[in-house]
Amino acid sequence: MTTLATRPTAGLRPSDARTWLSRPSGGWRQSAVNKAFLLPAIAVFVFLFVIPLAQTFWWSLTDFTGYSPEAAFVGLANYRVILTDPSMLAGLAFTLLFGVGTTLLITLLAIPLAVQLNKAFRGRNLVRSIWFFPAIPSMAILGLVWRYILSPLDSGALNTVLGTFGLGPVSWLSDPTLARISVIVVGVWAATGWHAVLYTAYLQSIPQDYYEVARIDGATPRQQFFGITLPLLTPAIVISTFLLMTGGLKVFDLPYTLTTGGPGFSTYTITQSIVVSGVGQGRYGLASALAVMFTVAVAALSFGQLWLTRLVEKRFT
Repeated sequence: MTTLATRPTAGLRPSDARTWLSRPSGGWRQSAVNKAFLLPAIAVFVFLFVIPLAQTFWWSLTDFTGYSPEAAFVGLANYRVILTDPSMLAGLAFTLLFGVGTTLLITLLAIPLAVQLNKAFRGRNLVRSIWFFPAIPSMAILGLVWRYILSPLDSGALNTVLGTFGLGPVSWLSDPTLARISVIVVGVWAATGWHAVLYTAYLQSIPQDYYEVARIDGATPRQQFFGITLPLLTPAIVISTFLLMTGGLKVFDLPYTLTTGGPGFSTYTITQSIVVSGVGQGRYGLASALAVMFTVAVAALSFGQLWLTRLVEKRFT
């Protein structure tokens, strides 16, 4: 009786007790304190994203050169230049090709690789380390190394090996098609191991009871993969593809060090256009317009990808 008398809800009607129990702890003061913790994050977002983006949009409507304190308003002239410049259109095309191509190829390779790396075998940790190693050096260093390996000259490492078998030198980086393929292949080689390790971490969280029940029911390894492994890897696929797509769309260092955007504009990227054609030539207004268009495109693709992956995730969960 003493315990019931000291409870805050003692003597209240059931509806009043439910209202009291559903009231936030601490009332409006606690709610204000909780919201106050959001202020630093909001301040960082405003000062590091909203204000720079607004300033960039204003510069995109001017002929700002980065030197003169005043800039003349030119309206949408910078955007018209971008949409008619062949180098920038080529950069947009290859950026989309690289982002989509590397995302699909790495995902298709990393998931089966993670399944194999998750199995018990001698030297498993060493094999995992070897696959993960390409993700450690920067992409700029990898681009320089592969530039020597894929050199179209007879002295190139790969062409030297082919020469020992009587095969002529291959124009790996001087042919537009082969140059695009080479950049994408190097990008896939560098990131597949890292994402395979990511999938391996998710595979280790899947209960083995599911596979034991499936084996008892007579499910084949293929049926176990498509019925258990792949659906339960959906959260990892969402994270991996999002990182791959956003990273692929803003790529700069690998194509620049590997091919310098050539031959011609075949491996030119949007970020290279911003740095070289915009900032490098003192056309900050043009670079700002390109940055605004690129930001909008990346945001649209990212939200579209998240929406699509959430639909797939809901279907499998």
